[in-house]
Amino acid sequence: MLMLKLKLMKRRSTTPVFKGLVAKSILVTTAVIMVAAAPLSMMPRVSADKYDDQINAIQNQIDQYQAQAGQLRAQADTLQTKVDALNNEKMQIQARIDLNQVQYDQLQNQIVKTKQDIKNNQDALGDTLADLYVDDSISPLEMLASSKNIGDYVDKQEYRSSVRDQLSQTIEKVKQLKKDLEDQQNKLAVVLANEKASRDELAAKQAEQERLVAETRGQESAYQALASQSRAQQAAIRAQQQAAIAAAIGRTGGATLIAGGADGAYPWNQSNCPMSGYYSLGGADGNGGDGHSYGCRQCASYAAWRVARETGVYPEGWGNATDFPASARAVHSPLFTTGYTPRERSLAVMHAGTGPEGHVAYVEAVVDGGASLIVSQYNYNYGAGYGMYSKMKLSASIFQEYVYINN
Repeated sequence: MLMLKLKLMKRRSTTPVFKGLVAKSILVTTAVIMVAAAPLSMMPRVSADKYDDQINAIQNQIDQYQAQAGQLRAQADTLQTKVDALNNEKMQIQARIDLNQVQYDQLQNQIVKTKQDIKNNQDALGDTLADLYVDDSISPLEMLASSKNIGDYVDKQEYRSSVRDQLSQTIEKVKQLKKDLEDQQNKLAVVLANEKASRDELAAKQAEQERLVAETRGQESAYQALASQSRAQQAAIRAQQQAAIAAAIGRTGGATLIAGGADGAYPWNQSNCPMSGYYSLGGADGNGGDGHSYGCRQCASYAAWRVARETGVYPEGWGNATDFPASARAVHSPLFTTGYTPRERSLAVMHAGTGPEGHVAYVEAVVDGGASLIVSQYNYNYGAGYGMYSKMKLSASIFQEYVYINN
């Protein structure tokens, strides 16, 4: 078996990088772990259990915080639905208020006009009565004498009575119209008052619901902040763990290359996906993509492809290697679960010591009583350059988390 000195390099697992960025990428600092030329099966566990226990305990806290935040988010969404319903109901009542207010104002204008009509008719009646009074100052004998005949006299008398009666009736009708309009206005005023009271009551309920939404959202944010703080604490512990692992590797460890070069079944190779340093070029989109949101010949691309070959389900868009466990949990499928114990037919994930993207490999076998793994992977530079396939025996202690394939 060939004993090797390995270097873990920066891995791009998601969006392909343009060629113009390659020169700039040289300035990016990459984490390097120098592995001594000795079999990894001889490596100690470097007190990994101590770190794993802390990491697992914090993960439990994170899960609890996230669960609580999820419940609060659901409560807030339910409350917001009630707020929206109250607001819609309030808007409907306001629309009725606006319509009734228009009718109320129209009735008010009609009442004002009717009052003026009453006054005008009363004034006309006064003038008529005055005229009739002047006429009445003439004695019946004089009126008879001035009339052409008896019929003319009777007509004059009837005319005066008719005018007086018509004006009186008109005034009474207008007065009745005014009373009817005022009755309608009073009834409409009651309707308006009731609707305004209903609107104000709904507004108070809406304000209370909005207060509860804001309070619940605030509680959700507090739990999310706690989860974020716990993740930072977890990352710090993982960094300590990786430092301890790196120190142990430097003292006692190594790696064993079993096979290297290319996996003939994996669709990407030097001809269709050339590498520029550790960046992918070409690919499905001409810019290094593999068609599934990963960079071709990168570790995440191979791991996702291997999962698809094993299960028929392609894990699309799971992000960088270090994102794989969270992405697997997010799909809520019994096909994928996660844990911290190595298992055959799983994805082994490095979170620390490999740059922000991490590294992921497919576990072919667990050996040495769980202390070592046989993995297949891409883009783990074992001396042949970047973007190369390798099958290796590695210490299980350099991986921090696993995505289990349950079929």
